[in-house]
Amino acid sequence: MPLDGRPGLSAGLELRQEQKAHPRLYQAMDLLHMPLLDLQARLRQELVDNPFLELVEPGDEDVEPGDEVDWEEVLLDDFDPGGRREEHEERETFTPTVTATRSLWDHLHDQLNLLRLDERQALIGEEIIGNINRDGFLSCAPDRIIEAAEARLGDAADVRRDEVEEILAGVQTFEPSGIGARDLCETLLLQLRDRGREGSLPWRMVHDHFRELAEHRWSDVAREYGITPREVQEAADEIAMLDPKPGLKHAGGPDAYVIPDLTVERVGGRYVVSHGDTSLPRLRLSSTYRKIAADRARFDGENRTFISERLNSAQWLIQAIEQRRQTMLRAMDFIVERQREFFEKGVEHLRPLKLREVARHLEVHESTVSRVANEKYVQTPRGLYPLKFFFSGGYATDGGADVSARGVQAQIRKLVSEEDPRAPLNDHQIVDRLRRGGVKIARRTVAKYRDRLGILSARMRKRL
Repeated sequence: MPLDGRPGLSAGLELRQEQKAHPRLYQAMDLLHMPLLDLQARLRQELVDNPFLELVEPGDEDVEPGDEVDWEEVLLDDFDPGGRREEHEERETFTPTVTATRSLWDHLHDQLNLLRLDERQALIGEEIIGNINRDGFLSCAPDRIIEAAEARLGDAADVRRDEVEEILAGVQTFEPSGIGARDLCETLLLQLRDRGREGSLPWRMVHDHFRELAEHRWSDVAREYGITPREVQEAADEIAMLDPKPGLKHAGGPDAYVIPDLTVERVGGRYVVSHGDTSLPRLRLSSTYRKIAADRARFDGENRTFISERLNSAQWLIQAIEQRRQTMLRAMDFIVERQREFFEKGVEHLRPLKLREVARHLEVHESTVSRVANEKYVQTPRGLYPLKFFFSGGYATDGGADVSARGVQAQIRKLVSEEDPRAPLNDHQIVDRLRRGGVKIARRTVAKYRDRLGILSARMRKRL
């Protein structure tokens, strides 16, 4: 500001430090973040894009003299290792074939086509099937189906409700049993009917006393039918064998296969960590390209720049993959050391572990450890686990040790599995049992964990 106090413009120099990440740092972080299957695809693409990379395979050193490629010509000819082709030369190509998975709706349409329906009835049936959701339930009222069918048939059409109900009844005979129901009660009745149990005690309980059944009020239902509560419970056990979401068995996507990124094996008295990247393409620098690149004086301009960039990129990628391997191995080594009690005794002995603890040990940023744990799996003597399984908060114990939140959940599951079903443990009693074991925990936390584990309340678990 000028000395007279009036605002004005002025120019000056300011020295300031800024930190900017190199693009290759972002690429390295991206490689670390990738699951194994994604990394496989990435490396195979790099093999296609970068002529300085080659795949290491058993016996690949044996090349027939007549099959050698003039790499020098390739380098100077847009790096096309296939060589130049005449315009009229035919080239054989292969298009990947995608195998379609059949959905619930495909399955229902197949059965609809087996019925002897006229065009009008088939259209109504298609509208019904189109409004069945993944769980297998009809997701709209018949009035909506009537409106949609009339819109497709034309203004002169007059679709009656009884027509829709008749065709819906036909759809409800399709497989899977219980399909096309409007609610849980109806799907259970349909499944009991298909089993020849219509009119039985379980069928009557669902039809007449569904609320009492859902609330496990066995004594109320027993008084209504003049039978013992145990007979009611046995009927309820039969109902529990039915499928509450019959559509899911056909609506699911393709099976997901997990390839472990790491393996932990017990060798003697210790646990050894190894990398599960045997399915990864093994890369190395092409010796032919390196020889050509070593004599860069023969090339100039864009050719020389291209060679330098691709060679450096290939070297960097090989180093980045090795760095990824070492970071993952070191992280898992620390996890195994920290969680040895888990490997020896089970989930109840899982200790709390935070990302920052691993990051501090590895001397890396916490986000790096987060990328290591992202969608990575480890095969252990106790089964296959995601790396994130080993990270959670925890609780102090009276003995001075600590136990993870997952360990506490495992203890709750074990307590419930071992309880007397005629006198199940309520949340207060579970808290008392845990405290006797040294774990200090609030009742509301036990209730939260129980809900997360899908464990019903004590009243709902009680058996007669």
